[in-house]
Amino acid sequence: MSTVEFQDRATSLGWQREVAEETIRGRGVIVAEYFDEGCSRRLPWRQRPAAAQLMAAAENPNRSFDAVVIGEYERAFYGDQFDAVLTTLQEQGIQLWLPEADGPVNLDDPVHRALMLLLGSQSRREVLRARHRVLAAMGVQARVQGRFLGGRPPYGYRLVDAGPHPNRAHASWGRRLHRLELDPATAPWVRWIFQQRATGRSVAGIARELNDRGIPCPSRADRDRNRHRTKHEWIVRTVVGILENPKYTGRHVWNRHGARTTGPAHHPWSHPTVGGARVGQVGQGDTSGTRGRGHLPRGPGHARSPAHPAR
Repeated sequence: MSTVEFQDRATSLGWQREVAEETIRGRGVIVAEYFDEGCSRRLPWRQRPAAAQLMAAAENPNRSFDAVVIGEYERAFYGDQFDAVLTTLQEQGIQLWLPEADGPVNLDDPVHRALMLLLGSQSRREVLRARHRVLAAMGVQARVQGRFLGGRPPYGYRLVDAGPHPNRAHASWGRRLHRLELDPATAPWVRWIFQQRATGRSVAGIARELNDRGIPCPSRADRDRNRHRTKHEWIVRTVVGILENPKYTGRHVWNRHGARTTGPAHHPWSHPTVGGARVGQVGQGDTSGTRGRGHLPRGPGHARSPAHPAR
């Protein structure tokens, strides 16, 4: 079970156990369960806690089982993982049973070989289709609806209620939308940072003066969302992150990816005037650091209209 936030453990484990019991009915009994939660199927078995325990148990000569029964192929394997797991188990004299094979898998059987190829392809296709649907939907939400898609609000903003969730089912569960609103305590300092940088002042000089004035840095201003951070002072990287963040133009930008370049750095967001009147490439962004992913959404998605107050 990979999505623990959206699935019930008892239900997921229950129906998979029923499938496994039906597969071995009259031919054996289940003596142990191995059930991973919150693990992607793309992880090798040795990197999944429960699956790793199963593999370790299989190598124990005093183990209490002589076969492994899978409740659902797509939950257990991805790509060519099946071949690796089957080979390891067979070396220990353990059979691998699948519901689709109605018993132990025998790769010497051409029908079983074809079945395993089909199941492996379906598992990979399911992952790709789910990823594409999620990314495509999030791209539309950012570009067309100007939706805030989660995460920590940028320094200078705070999250406020934006009404009920547009999905009626989610709304019935009490889920709400949120939007960014200027934080009166920190927004003036974001404006000050941009004003200082627009005059040609160095980023190091800006960070130094913020520390001298005792201005709370992002991790200190929002402790609830930054408990993992121990340092509470302005550094050059923090100031640069603010200057390069396109959200300060008032538009949501989603699906940005960083990349190393060999040429001189160019940041179209580094010299805006306050309020976004002169912001390099407003609504276009810097796509030089994006990575294409086939038919999936490519590059950052930018809201077509302002979604929250600009600096």
